[in-house]
Amino acid sequence: MKIPFYKYQGTGNDFIIIDNRSNIFDRERRDIVAQLCDRRFGIGADGFILLQNKEGYDFEMVYYNADGNESTMCGNGGRCIVQFAQDIGVMNLTTHFLAVDGVHYAFIKEKLVNLQMMNVAGIDTLADDTFFLNTGSPHYVKKVEKIEQFPVFETGKSIRYSDTFAPGGTNVNFMEMQDNWLFVRTYERGVENETYSCGTGVTAAAIAAEKLGIAPQYVLIKTLGGELEVTFIKKSDGSYKDVFLIGPAKRVFTGEIEVDF
Repeated sequence: MKIPFYKYQGTGNDFIIIDNRSNIFDRERRDIVAQLCDRRFGIGADGFILLQNKEGYDFEMVYYNADGNESTMCGNGGRCIVQFAQDIGVMNLTTHFLAVDGVHYAFIKEKLVNLQMMNVAGIDTLADDTFFLNTGSPHYVKKVEKIEQFPVFETGKSIRYSDTFAPGGTNVNFMEMQDNWLFVRTYERGVENETYSCGTGVTAAAIAAEKLGIAPQYVLIKTLGGELEVTFIKKSDGSYKDVFLIGPAKRVFTGEIEVDF
């Protein structure tokens, strides 16, 4: 069976997206998802996304990691599916859609996707420069120096698989303030490697940087894959609301692939 697919990227974080409003793809076939995300034997991507009908919303976002497992929220994937929804006429400039972590509002302005993330109730301080929080996905965030030379893969993998975060593991982020930019590098679980960018990761890093006192509530982000912005409002009780992840999302190519259901 031939299925049309779309390849999108948001600051180098790339995704296969399928318009599944007519249920052409069996969402239980995680083996096929993993095969399609394989960079040698499939299309190749950091993640896989289905756009589905959902009563009461413009659409539902169903997200899978590259290993084929349905996963927690993906910020860059969320921005990409919003751009995709506009490209195929599901939305105009604003949308409300459902994801695994709840309802998201988003709008497109000046070719940038503004995606509202979940409110963050609190942050666990693990050390003077290390935090743990959930921005739709769990994230460990640590302030480091000389981030360009930092061993992200080796250190990130050891933390991701440590007993502290067993059995589910965690995403691992390292950050450094450079002039007015917060440089963030991320080891993503499910991809099991450093990615060019991680939306929920840079959101977590921006909030952690504000708590640490090195960044304001509007943060310019630098990643290996490009530039993002994160804005939020810190409440008097230490929680964070109106959290937005802002950046570009672009279609890379379209095609058809033969899938054997």
